[in-house]
Parts: sequence; C-alpha cells; structure tokens
Amino acid sequence: MTKDIRVRFAPSPTGPLHIGGVRTALFNYLFAKKHKGTFVLRIEDTDQNRYIAGAEEYIKNALEWCGIPFDEGPGKEEKYGPYRQSERKEIYKEYADLLIKNGFAYYAFDTTESLDVHRKEHEERGKTFVYNWHNRKKLTNSISLPEDEVLKKIASGESYVIRFKSPENEVLHLKDEIRGDIKIDTNILDDKILFKSDGMPTYHLANIVDDHLMKITHVIRGEEWLPSLALHVLLYRAFEWEAPSFAHLPLILKPVGKGKLSKRDGDKMGFPVFPLQWIDPQTNETASGYKEDGYLPEAVVNMLAFLGWNPGTEQELFSLEELIEEFDLKRVNKSGAKFDPEKTKWFQQQHLQKADNLILSQQFEKILTEKNISTSLDIQNIVAHIKERATFVKDLWDLSEFYFVSPSKYEEKAVQKAWKEDTPVLMHELTRILSDINDFSEDNISTIVKGWITGKEISFGKIMMPLRIALVGSLQGPDLFQIASVIGKKETIKRIKNAIEVN
Repeated sequence: MTKDIRVRFAPSPTGPLHIGGVRTALFNYLFAKKHKGTFVLRIEDTDQNRYIAGAEEYIKNALEWCGIPFDEGPGKEEKYGPYRQSERKEIYKEYADLLIKNGFAYYAFDTTESLDVHRKEHEERGKTFVYNWHNRKKLTNSISLPEDEVLKKIASGESYVIRFKSPENEVLHLKDEIRGDIKIDTNILDDKILFKSDGMPTYHLANIVDDHLMKITHVIRGEEWLPSLALHVLLYRAFEWEAPSFAHLPLILKPVGKGKLSKRDGDKMGFPVFPLQWIDPQTNETASGYKEDGYLPEAVVNMLAFLGWNPGTEQELFSLEELIEEFDLKRVNKSGAKFDPEKTKWFQQQHLQKADNLILSQQFEKILTEKNISTSLDIQNIVAHIKERATFVKDLWDLSEFYFVSPSKYEEKAVQKAWKEDTPVLMHELTRILSDINDFSEDNISTIVKGWITGKEISFGKIMMPLRIALVGSLQGPDLFQIASVIGKKETIKRIKNAIEVN
C-alpha cells in the first residue's frame, strides 16, 4: 500500500459501546497499525434526539481500557477536525447544495402524513412503498414541480428534505474486501434522504463527506451497513471523489447461533456485552462491564479478535502486538461469529496466567485491604503459586486464604482419609524436625523433610496429607513446602500443633 492508511471508527453517542462496536474499533485499529496508519475516532451525533449524555466519554474510556486509543478525534490532534458531526453541519449543507446543483439530488416537500398514506395504500396491495425513479415525478418534489413553485416553497420556509436521485437501469459493480464482488441493480434503490428537515444531514451524506475530507482510505464497518454500500459508492461518484476501500465485518451472533448478540442475551445468560459498566442516566439502570467483572483488557481484545477473524494457524493466544502483526482483512470471515461466554472465560484464564505477577499482586493487595488483611508475607510469591487455578484476580482470595488465616476447622472427608492412629506421633516428630531447620526456604525444607520420611521408610502420604490438612485445612493448595516457607517456621509449627489438638 503506497498511500498513507487512514481508518475511522464512527460510533453514535446513543448509549454504551456494545462489544460489537469494540470489535469494529479493534479491527480498524489493527489494520491501521499493521500498515503504520492512523486510527481516527469520529462521533456521529447527527441524530440529536437519540443523544445520551456521557456516551461519548464512555466510548473514549472504553477504547483506552482496551488498549486501542485513537490517534485523532475529539480533543486529540485536531488535524481534520472538528470530529463531532454536530459541529460540522454547515459543511454538509454546502455539499448537499452541490449535489442539487449538479442534478444528483432534489428537494422533497412530501409531508410525513402524505407518505404514510402512500405506504398504507401499497401495503393494502401487498407491496412496499419505495420513493425512487418509478414514482418521484408523481410526488411533491423539485423534479415534479415547476422551478418557481419550488423556489416559492423554500422562500416561505416550507419544510423539506433533500433526497439523492438514484440512477435508473444500471448495474453497479461493487467490491468489498471481505465479501468480494457485489452486483446491485440501481432500479431497486430508493432515493435516500441526505439532509433532514431539522437542518442536520443523515448518516449517508455526513459520513461520505467526512470520510473524504478526513482522507479515509479504508472504511471497515459492521455488516449492517452493507445495504448502504451502493448509495455510498454512488455518492462518491456524484462528487467525483475517489472512493475508499470498503470492508463489512460479520455480525456477532447470540451464543445459540441465531440472531445478533444483544444486552438481553447477556442479562439472561450472565455475561457482559459492554466493555465498561454503564449507568443509564435516564433510567439509572446499571449494565455490567468486562472491566468491572474482572476481565483483563488483553483477554477481551484477544476474544474479540477471534470473533470473525482467524490467523490461519492453531495459535489462539495473542498479545495486541502479535494481533497487529498477524491481522489481515483477507482472513476475516463472511459469516456471523457466534459468541461463546465460556471461551471468553478461557481467554481470561489464559491471559491471567501470562500476566506479570507484580501487577497481579498489586491488584490482589487491594482485595486484602478490603478484607482488612495486613500482612508481611511475600504476596508476589503467593500469587505465582496459586494463579494457575484462578480465572479472575478475585479468585485469588479463595485460593490463598490459608496463607493469611490459620485453619479453624478441617475438612471432614480429608481428615477421615489422611488422619490415622499414628498421625499425631508422626506430626509431633515432624515439628521437632522443622524446629531444627535454620534455612526455612522451600527447597531446604523439602530436602530435609523428604530425607526424614525416606529414612523412616514410611509412605510420603502418611506425612504429606496430614501436613497439608494442618496448614490448609483441606487436601487442596499448591506445594506444601512453598506454603510452609511463605508462612514461616513459627506459624507452620503452630498450625501442626493445633491440628494435632483438634483432630
């Protein structure tokens, strides 16, 4: 690719950013970074009736948390700004007027009521009302009306919209980077509204003008915009502009495989569909987020990358840098990608294992503080030994409570299995062995205790199982000698003596 690559993510601030939107942003980001390009955030807020306060900030925060920040956008490098469409509306009117001047658009004065009558009449005949070449001369617009009457209507302030004039009897040959060649008969296209009666452009006009002025080279967006591709290509042709390359991403489907993934699916099955928690300012209803549920951003990004894309190898775990290196639009699937909550947890568990122990220990210390646990133990060492059984940082407490709190009760089945008649005598002898150890490191304790067991010619289970019960309260947990080393000689002996007394 010879020209500078520029892509954009253009969400509407009408609520929280769904993971489908995050996936679109991610694929744009990966494509841009793969080709040393620019990732632009543009806020498409032309529909002011649906604008939700706080939604734009949520979008920015979500991208930051995922580790895919924009290079240009609101408040950042205003090279082609402003980046909010509501601040660009004067620009769009100029281009709408240009289309009218050149015969590619027209004024339409039809009222909502009159159009509803036409729709109803068509429905009664089993047809669908389409405003285009076959009926535009019969409706109230600047094609059917004399020029002086059109000027009079505009001068009097009569409400109007501007519609695109779709061509007749033409077959468009379109190209999609994912779906290949597409043919569209222009006779089936309707004359879409480009400029609304409230003085704001529709998405169709605004996004074409913005993409051109912001020098966007590749439009990577959701499959739901595929039906609009013909209109958008026709608009580029009407303006005599070079069109960008288009790529339409597959839908993210419900876990059952049918239908688009929605918030309702998450509520029903107990998983988030938003990156961050969202509190609806209108209803005060709270929707859970991956961040607040304990997911690592690396895991969420890895999971989203595999919803519709694959590297062509068996590798599933990728860092963001590896995804950038491997990403290719040619490996994006055409068919919908089924969302799998359990697979998402698997990605989380795998990335937790790869996470830096220092960072995990810092997060775990916050949990200890919440539980009023003050300790001098080596938290990083503890995390390193227990994290393989954890999926979330919050799991670390249940897996490590015995490090910080001496067992007050012992699992009954474990005691029945491991605590025999001669166990108290052997445990007393073990405390004397441990008392004589000066270097209470994991390796040294292991060497001395195992040597003692071997010398006594008894099975390791006769010592190790009751010792684990004494230190942990059950037969679970990491290496016993690591536990003993972390909690220290004094605490280890104290726990063994307590277990002898209780059992």
